[in-house]
Amino acid sequence: MRRAFHAGLWACAALAVAFLLLPVLAIFLRVTPTTLVGELNDRVVLDALVVTAKTNAIAIVLLLVVGTPAAYLLASTRFRGRALVLTLIELPLVLPPAVAGIGLLAAFGRAGLLGSSLDVLGVALPFSQAAVVLAVLFVASPFYLRTAVAAFESVDRDLIDAARTLRAGPARTFALVALPVASAGLGAGAALAFARGIGEFGATIMFAGSVRGATQTLPLAIYAQFDQNFDVALAIGALLVVVSAVLLLLLKLPLPWARSASISPFGAVRSTSR
Repeated sequence: MRRAFHAGLWACAALAVAFLLLPVLAIFLRVTPTTLVGELNDRVVLDALVVTAKTNAIAIVLLLVVGTPAAYLLASTRFRGRALVLTLIELPLVLPPAVAGIGLLAAFGRAGLLGSSLDVLGVALPFSQAAVVLAVLFVASPFYLRTAVAAFESVDRDLIDAARTLRAGPARTFALVALPVASAGLGAGAALAFARGIGEFGATIMFAGSVRGATQTLPLAIYAQFDQNFDVALAIGALLVVVSAVLLLLLKLPLPWARSASISPFGAVRSTSR
């Protein structure tokens, strides 16, 4: 009976892994590696790569600059409604992509809540690279913010208290104590957010469109090339798989900068330092 039970467990595990791995392997087995690499030189791929790299870099910088202090506040302060704020931060994780896109249009479009104010300032966000940045920010922010909150919550309060007894102000305590100690978690959160950002599709195509060389990111290029040149679509897919796999491996490897903590995006941060 015990053997049958364990055999059933292994069978279920094998089936799950095979189901999840097969579509990924199919991308690389559909055409030869030489063809995949050759198709990456296509101008469509290069244009999409530039747009993706540029918009995601801007989004990550904005997320780090604004999100890091916000996460520190949420981690270090207890106030009424904190649980609601954390829930709202996580909400984009479960929103359908179409809802995210239509929401961004309703907020920042010409007829949106801020549309008239933006028009007065001469700013037109929809169907621009700025729209791509906003779409990436909207879908990727929860991955960084929730991980950063957990990272700051893991900082030993004795260190914070010791810094304050040495007359370090809140800003110095944040910069010289909290940030270095939580750096592993912040790096993990940034990597997760970046991985989510480069794969964003739904909100981007609704809010920014898919204009080659302007707003067409790598996922949008896959969609555009699906009927035109399937090998190019496969090549882009393979590139995204490799980038995503590298990011995941970096999060799991015992790198020197990540030895101080074990991070879970939506759980506690467990210290591993000695």
